[in-house]
Amino acid sequence: MVSSHNTAVFHGPYDDSGAALDLADPAAFIEHDPYAYWDRMRRSDPVRWHPPADDRPGFWAVARHRDVQDCYKDTARLSSARGTVLDVLLSGGDSAGGRMLAVMDRPRHRELRQVMLRAFSPRVLRHVEESVRHRADSLVTAVVGAGEADAARDIAEHLPLNTVCDLLELPVADRPLLLGWNKRALSSESAEDDPFDALEARNEILSYFVDVVRERRRRPGEDVISMIAGARVEGEPMTEDDLALNCYSLILGGDESTRVTTIGALHALGTHEEQWHRLRTGEAAVRTAVEEVLRWVTPAMHFARTATVDLRIGGAEVSAGDIVTLWNISANNDPEVFARPRSFDVGREHNPHLALGHGPHFCLGAFLGRLELSAVLDSLVRRVGRIEILAEPPRVYSTFLFGHSALRLRLD
Repeated sequence: MVSSHNTAVFHGPYDDSGAALDLADPAAFIEHDPYAYWDRMRRSDPVRWHPPADDRPGFWAVARHRDVQDCYKDTARLSSARGTVLDVLLSGGDSAGGRMLAVMDRPRHRELRQVMLRAFSPRVLRHVEESVRHRADSLVTAVVGAGEADAARDIAEHLPLNTVCDLLELPVADRPLLLGWNKRALSSESAEDDPFDALEARNEILSYFVDVVRERRRRPGEDVISMIAGARVEGEPMTEDDLALNCYSLILGGDESTRVTTIGALHALGTHEEQWHRLRTGEAAVRTAVEEVLRWVTPAMHFARTATVDLRIGGAEVSAGDIVTLWNISANNDPEVFARPRSFDVGREHNPHLALGHGPHFCLGAFLGRLELSAVLDSLVRRVGRIEILAEPPRVYSTFLFGHSALRLRLD
């Protein structure tokens, strides 16, 4: 198969000003309407080559739901081992490739995932459900009737981080540090922020977990880290560094996406009063609202793969070695799959969204994330009459995360 993309010229779709949208630039998702962009791309250029620029390689962008879903399932030809986030791949690849579950291929991925699934299965996590619901209710109760609040600072930053830290049995005193590192690891506040801050934050998390892993191997307990530390993958125990890398993945995955989704849930309900009324009166169920919030927010805009062979994706000729980005944010708004996709509908029954991925790399913490979001919505339904948004919230500055970093509101 011969690829012609090396001579491709950047052409549509375009942003709202008529200029080409740079998917590797975080500002593009703040300064323009990404939903209008993806709508045009799905219709006119659903698998598009994004050419090289500024000493970075080019890459493919996949926009339609059916193509994104097929790519997630095609693990034989689309590898995760070089990295699964665009900016990491554009920088040369992930140094954790083949060692951390998220950036690993079969057969090692299958074995390690089975180990991790034992710790994050619904059956095992049932015992944390009561504590999750109690914590969510306490956070919401503290804000109701208290005047102006920040949904990020007062609710969303506490529930997911503390839940995953409980599972890992990490000291309460360490959690503010971990939250600060997590928030810097995948996004920033603006273009003026030093890009080395993210690298420093990632290194701090890894260094922290190396110390934790050493201690758990000396004194194992009943926690998730101890369980993983005692497991064997391909007949061998994992190294301290590999264990630290997978703990890093758990703390980021368990905190970042659920935090952003929770902020997005409150913003969506506060700006769609009729949907909040449907949920509060029981016309729509919390179950369907959880799935609609995940689709509506889609906190991880994309995941990325690297082609291991020449292949065809949606009619495009992709060459071995090419970076392929799978845009969940576009797939989750594909009108071929979702009726009126830009309508927030808490009662939406047919909702095969890809916010949590698909296939062998489907989110390990999906049950836990849904439980946390359900707990927040349950508490809101029981305790809140009106959600008033007080200011337009700032967007996260990232090519990976999509959402708000703060949300001023009042819960009455």
